[in-house]
Amino acid sequence: MRRAIELASIADSHNEIPVGAVVVYAGEIVGEGFNQSIMNNDPSAHAEMMAIRDAGKNLHNYRLLDCTLYVTLEPCPMCAGLLVHSRINRLVFASEDLKTGAAGSAFSLVNHEKHNHQVNTESGLLADECSVMLSAFFKRRRAEKKAEKQARKSQL
Repeated sequence: MRRAIELASIADSHNEIPVGAVVVYAGEIVGEGFNQSIMNNDPSAHAEMMAIRDAGKNLHNYRLLDCTLYVTLEPCPMCAGLLVHSRINRLVFASEDLKTGAAGSAFSLVNHEKHNHQVNTESGLLADECSVMLSAFFKRRRAEKKAEKQARKSQL
């Protein structure tokens, strides 16, 4: 999770939502990623997506059996579907996402009874640290938008 937090900081430095993810197989990181949706103009470029793509390439397999995904924020529905389809064995996430979290907070796609694969899920690892990073990002973002709005008003 420490490496995922480092990757989240990289996302933050690019003004992306600070989420980082790593895929671990046999005790080694085989894939990593951070949010890149804005910089890549790609709505699917979430940290989990990037890490799983990287792991698939490195393992030469689209199935990530016996792999664990560590991510700083609970996966959204798109990423939860990806976890099921890639056959990730285990998900460990730090912060819950009460609005769109699809690993148990808002709903649970990773363990839906109709899926042919369920993902073992754990939450809360370094949650405080990750929550502080996310809160600071959104606080800064709101302040920036407010300043932009005030600047536009003053120009009129």
